[in-house]
Amino acid sequence: MSVFVLLLGFPGVGKLTIARELGSLISAKIVDNHWFSNPILRLLDEEGTAPLPKGVWEYTARVRQAVLDAITAYSGPSANFIFTHAGVEGDERSARTYQQFVDAATQRAAFVPVRLLCAEEELARRVSSPARRDHLKTTDVETSRSRSQKAVVLDIPHPNALTLDVTFRSPLESAAAIRDHVVACGA
Repeated sequence: MSVFVLLLGFPGVGKLTIARELGSLISAKIVDNHWFSNPILRLLDEEGTAPLPKGVWEYTARVRQAVLDAITAYSGPSANFIFTHAGVEGDERSARTYQQFVDAATQRAAFVPVRLLCAEEELARRVSSPARRDHLKTTDVETSRSRSQKAVVLDIPHPNALTLDVTFRSPLESAAAIRDHVVACGA
């Protein structure tokens, strides 16, 4: 059986960086959450500065579902995947997105959700990286601080769940801890 690892965390926590390290450790394909949103967002506002129209996320959900459907229909039975998602506790859209991953995994893979946490100051430092802007990733430090103070990373109970504080861990150390957890889950 294959494994679907879902890395959950606020923007800047290092989801994609950790996914790249983990991908080499467990031989997995990486599907970043920006694969689903950027095709739509680039059509609307190349600079990423205009307010997003209401309902735009429903279109990114359709892109995500098409990708998940293709994976479940056509990827090899032993293929592993790592997905990223900036899920927020109490947000209905975040919960629906999470469920899309659970439903896809149920068809063909073990599911391992991993919550990545990071201290507010370190998260603000990471999110401010200018390289993030090139990928339509947020670089707004004040929004990052506000999110850290007011929100919680999505935490839906699952028997294979792992919560990992990555504040002082390197991406490779984080990836190794996740790999060890995946192995312990029997995936």
